[in-house]
Amino acid sequence: MLTSVSEGPELIGEPEAHDDTIHLANPDPLWSVLFDRQAERIRSALGVTARRIEHVGSTSVPGLAAKPIIDIVLTVPDSADEGAYVPPLEANGFVLRARERHWFEHRLLEGTDIATNLHVFTEGCSEVDRMVAFRDHLRVDDADRRLYETTKRELAAQRWHIVQDYANAKTDVVAAIMGRAAPG
Repeated sequence: MLTSVSEGPELIGEPEAHDDTIHLANPDPLWSVLFDRQAERIRSALGVTARRIEHVGSTSVPGLAAKPIIDIVLTVPDSADEGAYVPPLEANGFVLRARERHWFEHRLLEGTDIATNLHVFTEGCSEVDRMVAFRDHLRVDDADRRLYETTKRELAAQRWHIVQDYANAKTDVVAAIMGRAAPG
């Protein structure tokens, strides 16, 4: 089933109600190992179609608490051309969950055996550079890493109908940090 929200993502399947607080795990060195496994799975499935694979999100920042879900950015020649990459990824343990045509033709796939959010963009997309710059900044800036973690912990303690609402609530602090981390 497709669910479309005006200017929002097309969700594939039913949206999952959360109706709870958000679990943040303490930093875990296993997260980088899980990323490596998933990156190899993606490379094996896609070959040269996989142009760039980056570990992003909080699990990519040593010392930062996170939802224990590995966020990966994948660039392909054309993210709107799902036939070029979705079937091989689905054959390798990923499920297409959302399309955001209005936002850089973003696609979201979830890992079925390793908790993963796979974000797919077209090669050269500026949003990928922003995500990587945010990660890199948090890796080296102790004050912004603490600010981000404090914000996450305060928000995670609240009940959220859907997890995306929690993510959206971090927008202001992410924007402030991005102002200091903009790719150069």
